[in-house]
Amino acid sequence: MSSPDTTDAKAEPPKSAGYKSPGLRGIRTTSLFRAVNPELFIKPNKPVMAFGLLTITLCVGYIAYLNATSENKAELYEAIDSEGTRYTRRKTSKWE
Repeated sequence: MSSPDTTDAKAEPPKSAGYKSPGLRGIRTTSLFRAVNPELFIKPNKPVMAFGLLTITLCVGYIAYLNATSENKAELYEAIDSEGTRYTRRKTSKWE
């Protein structure tokens, strides 16, 4: 009979002193490196990620809204006719 240790395909990696877990969590680092790069060592938090994505999307949408409304306001200006009454007019091109 053969030994089951040599033929087993699901053998675990050797647990020697030099073996470490894969990824950056197994690397020896300084406290400063972990403080500067916390995203490498903290488990992702999906609710916080969703909140941040929603917040950034709303901020970009609000800035786009402000830009669109300022462009519409830029086309209007206040004009005074010969009688002295004020009225708003849409800017026209001199080429038209």
